[in-house]
Amino acid sequence: MSERVMPSRTDGRITLVAADALWVDLTADSAVPTASGAFTCSPARARVGYVLLGGHAVATVRASGGRWSVSEGEVRRAAAELNAVGMDRQDLVRIGPFRGAPRQECEEDAPLRWRRRITGQLQELGGPERAARREVGRPCHLAGIDWRQMLVERAHDGTRRTWWLPRAVVRLLDAAEHAETQWAQAARTRRASAAVTEPPSRPRQARDADGRQTTSPGGPTASPCSYNGELEGQLYSVLSRKPGISRRVAGWACAVCRTAPATVLDHCHEHGYVRAPVCQSCNTLERPDHLYSNDIRVANRYTRLFHTDTDDWLRHWHRCPGCRARTTLPLPHLAAWTAHIACRSLRPTHRAPRGRKPCGVLRVSWTGSQNAPRSCLLTVAVDFCPSGEHRVLARVPYREAAERFRVWLAETAPAVAAAAGPDRLDGLPAQSRPVIADTSGEGLALF
Repeated sequence: MSERVMPSRTDGRITLVAADALWVDLTADSAVPTASGAFTCSPARARVGYVLLGGHAVATVRASGGRWSVSEGEVRRAAAELNAVGMDRQDLVRIGPFRGAPRQECEEDAPLRWRRRITGQLQELGGPERAARREVGRPCHLAGIDWRQMLVERAHDGTRRTWWLPRAVVRLLDAAEHAETQWAQAARTRRASAAVTEPPSRPRQARDADGRQTTSPGGPTASPCSYNGELEGQLYSVLSRKPGISRRVAGWACAVCRTAPATVLDHCHEHGYVRAPVCQSCNTLERPDHLYSNDIRVANRYTRLFHTDTDDWLRHWHRCPGCRARTTLPLPHLAAWTAHIACRSLRPTHRAPRGRKPCGVLRVSWTGSQNAPRSCLLTVAVDFCPSGEHRVLARVPYREAAERFRVWLAETAPAVAAAAGPDRLDGLPAQSRPVIADTSGEGLALF
């Protein structure tokens, strides 16, 4: 360390240079790589009153002599929470680029916008490899996290490139962006209150731990509140047009993981009803991995949807009154469930160093739609199987797949199944209420 920090000073103030060294030292064994310069290098902005560390906004204060400092205790608490985060480097979330994705508005007080920042840097520098070569020796971080060490680049057809980050990192950066937005809103509120209650020539001041006056505008912000079904039964096409709905969504915690702040309003594309506010990570987790509009690659994340976190996801999907009344799932999810659960025993295996390994890549496609269930047929196949390039495992009619799901639901999540069925809801429209599918994400529309 360039400046030694004594353990006994955990409640005192330390300089930004010392905080940089302390952050790196405390997070040396973290599963999430961190970077030097978390307090002194861009995009850190100590002069606006805070610095982001993981999902926290750590307050900065300006002491006599014009030097900025932070609380050592806050740095240690942020480091302890980051060290407790587990990360699976194989559980990846696509972060861009997305064709036709809407541009995010830039707010002066909240500049993180980490997806846009990463995409802009990689496009400007020509990809992660070139960016890494050009940035050798230069600290590069987002909220103190060294994202370059974890970025994965994939190429489709040898030309189109996409960028991915581990899901744990995406949740941390989403939490950091939310903390910064909340901080900026709180600072604007305080400035507006100060302008009304105090003369303009006497700015509101605070005192640090040593009694010295500071002019920091920041302060702790309230955590997102739990979602308790406030939007249940409303149509997304109506609710999404109401003024202020985005700000209201940001005030809730994710209704699925219940840890990260919500960023989007999840809804059912088949029936048009709102489900609940969710975070960006859970939003991406439930997206069908479309090859085409009616063709899904059954990725590893379906293990979490239908095994690890089954109760949470089934309860979330059945927040849609249409799915709950019909005791089913949207067609893409039902197709993925049929391939992953109902046809699991049909998938061939081959020898591996540790037992046997499922063969090839599991895929499911369908003809027709849920609106014409008699003509809808699901086809489950394995791509790149040694016994056949596209080996068909089963062809399952839609009605049979729905009935199998009802039986499985009653065995797997009896509480969710008990709340489902046509006799549980009155006044539900006989016809589904579809909404226009979101095509801005290259087929990654949320269902």
